[in-house]
Amino acid sequence: MAHSDMPPQLKKWALHGAGAAEIGWGAPDDYYRCLAVMGRHVPAEMVHGLCGNLHQEATGMSTAEHTKALGLKGKDHPHTTAELHAAKANGRL
Repeated sequence: MAHSDMPPQLKKWALHGAGAAEIGWGAPDDYYRCLAVMGRHVPAEMVHGLCGNLHQEATGMSTAEHTKALGLKGKDHPHTTAELHAAKANGRL
């Protein structure tokens, strides 16, 4: 399923509904919350691209631009499993 093939109801839910509230677009680590939330609804091989596209649409910026805007000193969202687990352990997710 490509981003453009996403059912309109799912896209609306992810961008403006309860899914958006759970993801918390605009807050640090929103992309990784998107992976967790949308991973329950779309195939694993699609979730990264889908969340990247949804992030762009929800916030008006890429994840790298968002990280810079948040003042996280150029550190993009966690990239490795270890960084993701550390973010969860520190309450960032």
